Amino acid sequence: MGGFRAVEDRPTPKEVYNWRLYTEAAIIATGSMLFGYDSAFVGTTLARSSFKKSFGITKENSNSINSNITSAFQAGAFWGAVFCFFLTERLGRKWALQINVLTFVIGAILMTVATNQLSYIYTGRVLTGIACGAITATVPSYIAELSISSIRGILTGLFEVAYQVGSVVGFWINYGISQNISSDSATSWRIPMAFQLVPGGMLLIGGFFLHESPLWLLRKNKDEQAYKVLVDLRKLPIEHPYVQEDLQAMRNRLAEEAIISQRYGFGAWAHFRGALSEFSRKGMRNRVFLVFCMFTLNNLSGASAINYYSPTLFGSLGITDVALYTGIYGLVKAIASIIYYVFLIDLIGRRRPVIVSSFVCSVCLWIVGTYVKIGNPAAKLAAGEELSASTVAGGRAATGMIMIYSIFWSFGLNGIPWIVSAEIFPGALRVFSGTWAALVQWAIQFPVTKALPYIFASFGFGTWYFFAGWMLLATVWAYFLLPETKALTLDQMDLIFGYNNDSRYKIPHTSMTKRFIDEGLVNQAATDDKIGSVHEEKSAEDRVESFQEGRNN
Repeated sequence: MGGFRAVEDRPTPKEVYNWRLYTEAAIIATGSMLFGYDSAFVGTTLARSSFKKSFGITKENSNSINSNITSAFQAGAFWGAVFCFFLTERLGRKWALQINVLTFVIGAILMTVATNQLSYIYTGRVLTGIACGAITATVPSYIAELSISSIRGILTGLFEVAYQVGSVVGFWINYGISQNISSDSATSWRIPMAFQLVPGGMLLIGGFFLHESPLWLLRKNKDEQAYKVLVDLRKLPIEHPYVQEDLQAMRNRLAEEAIISQRYGFGAWAHFRGALSEFSRKGMRNRVFLVFCMFTLNNLSGASAINYYSPTLFGSLGITDVALYTGIYGLVKAIASIIYYVFLIDLIGRRRPVIVSSFVCSVCLWIVGTYVKIGNPAAKLAAGEELSASTVAGGRAATGMIMIYSIFWSFGLNGIPWIVSAEIFPGALRVFSGTWAALVQWAIQFPVTKALPYIFASFGFGTWYFFAGWMLLATVWAYFLLPETKALTLDQMDLIFGYNNDSRYKIPHTSMTKRFIDEGLVNQAATDDKIGSVHEEKSAEDRVESFQEGRNN
């Protein structure tokens, strides 16, 4: 049995697979729909003549204003991810999520009611960005802490599914508007702005029916409330062995956090300082750097550029019905992503998909750039010239390359960085590793989106070569430096990354990974080398006792 009723390596009562758990995971995952929609609707909306007229955007200032509007979201998202941890630790995951969703709704309202006040648009973009930055650092962990272990992966994967649904909706709303509402009408840009309130409102209302994270409740000494949450979500009495095992696992996790914090005291600040110290150790530093590389290459792949500036980039191919083709692009990307993350992720792993995906995406972008250079269709159409048959045929081929790119991108650096960054760190550090991943994502995406209009104006066809070059670099990087992490235990991760052992490697060695996995030597090597990690320093009982003593002092 698999899917939403996957069997664990322990007796699994049928009651734990229930509508309450699935519904709450789906509601929380709606958070990623907010920025999935944003990535799809902004580019086409800013290109509408009515929007330009309303806010005084001219040919001379369009690059500056468009890049400011687009990148204001990423700037806000960065700071949202920065402060999310402290807000969550103080108020809990449920109410931190609600505050961020309310912030998003306020930002969406400001953008919708703006008439000619560009300041409303900027402020709204920053507020929605702050909310989405915090959501990226909160939602996956929130779902994981409510879920049972056997379906934790697939429920957390709803985060990516919701993102893709949001992007498809954004692309096709713009297409529907372009077909039915004049681009000269202010309604054509207000509707997509206002539609942000739909997923935001759904999440805000649904959030009131969510349970708080039982792990957070235990951390705050609210044990009785944690017991009630587990009873409600598992549909089992608190005395049931399954629920008791869940509680013990959470107490072990808190004990690990206490071990990390013990040099600095107790509480969120001590945990934060202890985590920074742990991240600076040999065998952890390279994991931190690996996350940085993954998300940097993710943002330099060209995918976010196509999302945010689709009118400019598709227009360079000579495409006139931009809304239709961006809609098709988004739909293809969404279907490919859902197929991979639902059916294939645990079959074909992480490393090889990134290598193949990055190489094929690079080839596609080289071909597209070459077509734009030779055919120069956008300039010919702007001059009123008719395209030759060969240029038209080349345009179809280039468009096909974009669609192939979207398929292969979907099972490469699109979502694998989020998966790997969640797998390679011990549980006691995952709150911070998730925040670090979100910070890198938004910190790199900000300058890329800010600079892209200027890059395109300066490079022209070279913009496609620019991203193709980065994807080629990603291929080489993944081949030499990205280990396969599928199905590895934390002990095996420690061995590969050189944590608490004498490995001379400062980066994960893929040949080393493959040899250990193929020959089945990882566990033996871990025993022989007496590899330790944070979670091995004490027995489960000792960790719980240590943590309880700390809480009582």
